[in-house]
Amino acid sequence: MTKKLFLSAIIKFFAGLILVGILVFLPAGSFSYINGWIFIALLFIPMFLAGIVMMIKNPALLKSRLNAKEEQKEQDLVVKLSGLMFLCGFIVAGLNFRFSWHKLPDAVVIAATVLFLISYALYAEVMRENTYLSRTIEVQENQKVVDTGLYGIVRHPMYSATLLLFLTMPLVLGSAYALLIFLIYPFIIAKRIKHEEEFLEKELDGYKEYKQKVKYRLIPFIW
Repeated sequence: MTKKLFLSAIIKFFAGLILVGILVFLPAGSFSYINGWIFIALLFIPMFLAGIVMMIKNPALLKSRLNAKEEQKEQDLVVKLSGLMFLCGFIVAGLNFRFSWHKLPDAVVIAATVLFLISYALYAEVMRENTYLSRTIEVQENQKVVDTGLYGIVRHPMYSATLLLFLTMPLVLGSAYALLIFLIYPFIIAKRIKHEEEFLEKELDGYKEYKQKVKYRLIPFIW
C-alpha cells in the first residue's frame, strides 16, 4: 500500500459520494428524502469497507479498478450508456419524491434492500475468486480461466451481481419510474458480454473450452 494509492482511493470515494448525493438530493429538493439516505448508506458503506480490504490484501486489484479506462470503442459506448442510465434514473427518483408521483410500498423497499445487500455479497465473492477481475475488457499477464465457485455456475457472475444490484437501486429509492429507466441495463450488459466473449475467445487460452463447460452467461437455466 502506498500513500498515492490511498489518496487516490479516498479522493475517488468521496467524489463518487458527493456526485451521487447531488444526483439524488438535488432533484428531490430536500434532504428529508429517507430512501435517498438509505440508498447512499447501502452503496457507500460496503464500498468503503471493500476498499479497505482490497488496499490491505490486494492493492494491485484496487489500483487496476481505480485507474480503469475502457479503450475499446464499442465498450466505451456501453460505459457511457450505463452512465446515462444512472444519471437519468437518479434524477427521476429524486423528482418522484419531490412531486409525489408514486411511492412504492415499504415492503418493496425492504425486499429490495435485502436483495441489494445480497448482490453486494455476491460481488465481493466474485472479486475474491477472480484476482484478475478488471473494470475493463483485457487479458492480464499470466491470466488463467477461473471455472470454480460462482464461475462454475455462470460465465459472468460479476455481471450477474451487478444486474441484481442495479435493478434493486430504483426500488430502494422508492421509484417505479426510475426502475423503468434501469430496465435498459440488461440490454446494455448483454451487448458488453457478447463483445467481451469474442475478445476472450481470441486472447485467453482455454476460454472456448470454458464456454462449453459452463453453458449460461448471466442467469442459470435462462441465458
